[in-house]
Amino acid sequence: MTKKITKAVFPVAGLGSRFLPATKAQPKEMLPIVDKPLIQYAVEEAVAAGITELIFITGRNKRAIEDHFDTAYELESELEAAGKTRLLEFVQNVIPKHVNCIYIRQSAPLGLGHAVLCARPVVGDDPFAVLLADDFMDTPDGVKPVLAQMTDLYAYERCSVLAVQNVPRSETKQYGIVSASAYQPNLELVHGIVEKPQPDEAPSTLAVVGRYVLSGRIFGYLENIGAGTGGEIQLTDGIAALMKDERVLAYRYQGQRYDCGSKLGYLKATTAMGLKHAEIGDAYCTFLRDIQCQLKSEHQGEQGGGQP
Repeated sequence: MTKKITKAVFPVAGLGSRFLPATKAQPKEMLPIVDKPLIQYAVEEAVAAGITELIFITGRNKRAIEDHFDTAYELESELEAAGKTRLLEFVQNVIPKHVNCIYIRQSAPLGLGHAVLCARPVVGDDPFAVLLADDFMDTPDGVKPVLAQMTDLYAYERCSVLAVQNVPRSETKQYGIVSASAYQPNLELVHGIVEKPQPDEAPSTLAVVGRYVLSGRIFGYLENIGAGTGGEIQLTDGIAALMKDERVLAYRYQGQRYDCGSKLGYLKATTAMGLKHAEIGDAYCTFLRDIQCQLKSEHQGEQGGGQP
């Protein structure tokens, strides 16, 4: 019988340097998409997939993440006294009562593979998920969250599953890139994986993005592979070693990914979720329409002003 996946690892020790100065004193994972931080969206996705143990691999200046998922007694008391019941419910239900949070400090920035390896004392030999909060995943109404899609696949296929999408060849140097062959609709058998290849060296344009379901055996390989690209322990290299003994599948998930590690991707995610937001969606749509009309009018005015 396949063991159910109940543990998820969230590597959150990165510096977030692309968002300085906003991330000088707060974790990039706490940047809000409308009214919830990035990390909360990732946690909600994990919980929806049946995860009950959340393992955060943290670093310096990451206490805000721990505080966010902890009880805020003073805030709750003030909201209750002010009769702000709806806001109180939001604060109290940031995380379900049956879900446990575990925090492990990554002592040095030694790579994603090292961050995942830090979770070994908690995960043990169990299969587990890895979620990168920078990769914001949105799914249409009626479609399961991306991680739930992947855990369902794991339960049936009983092997590691990587979320993948095609990227422009010019961007392969930003991702782990797989070579794979057709297996089932939206599912491919991985034959090779390489970390951040140059466009002219990439075996394909099929990139691994921030969702993984991994066999517990990955830890043994991560422990022994040594430093790879950039002098770091790469999760990609661990997966490449794991493939010698186990199948690994690449899954073309249903949903839209926004790269919130980049400013443009973050703004796109904010806009997409703002338009879907129950409280402000309609007003935000009107605002964007007005802005577009205003910019178009200004542009036409500039062109007209140059005519004799």
